[in-house]
Amino acid sequence: MQVDFGKTAGDYAAHRAGFPKSLFDRLAAMGVGRSGQRVLDVGTGTGTLARGFARRGCTVTAIDPSEPLLVEARRLSEDEGLQVEYLVGRAEDLEVPTGSFEVVSAGQCWHWFDRPAASRECLRVVTPGGALAICYLDWLPVPGGVVAATEALVLQHNPHWDAAGGLGMYPQWTVDVRAAGFEDLETFSFDLDIPYSHEAWRGRIRASAGVAASLPPDAVAAFDAELSELLHRDFPTAELAVPHRVWALVARAPAA
Repeated sequence: MQVDFGKTAGDYAAHRAGFPKSLFDRLAAMGVGRSGQRVLDVGTGTGTLARGFARRGCTVTAIDPSEPLLVEARRLSEDEGLQVEYLVGRAEDLEVPTGSFEVVSAGQCWHWFDRPAASRECLRVVTPGGALAICYLDWLPVPGGVVAATEALVLQHNPHWDAAGGLGMYPQWTVDVRAAGFEDLETFSFDLDIPYSHEAWRGRIRASAGVAASLPPDAVAAFDAELSELLHRDFPTAELAVPHRVWALVARAPAA
């Protein structure tokens, strides 16, 4: 399955919920994302982590291989009056100086990387004693809920999609970063419900790897029509409370 999120950049920017303030609060308590820190956000997408750190007074550079996503990221930052430098680039080959950032972050993207190569590059560009923060915000397919029903519909339309049934936990990422030389690893997670209207949930699902990022437009339209029917039939409330899990890994570069 070939995935190109640039094809769904508009829905991605409009309907993917950003990381909650509570994540940044917890990271700041761990010394990550404090005012004045230099932050490099890799695989930034539409910049949800980048903007969160910029709001807290960090100096943020953000990279992504998709220019259409960066167009949306720049617009969203400008709308908030936030200063973020957005660059086209890859986590596996960062064109930035060695040891130039106190924090390297990656939000909702580590699984797309060549993980050993990205881990080594993150270690190279972070300062001695600096931090790598890998963060995820995933919906949870609780049986009988809207997520489980939606995932089943996605699989009907795209049986090659392999992300259904996730738990929003990524212990395997700890192996990646430890092998690269990071130490003092800590993980945490917490659950929350995120409200979505029917329209917003349809947009969120279109902006997923299994739908508009990989299916042709006519197939996306057919899926979206069926999802609309499913929501009105089985989940008729105007606002959906969609369960999500936030998961984060914080690792430290060895001190000098």
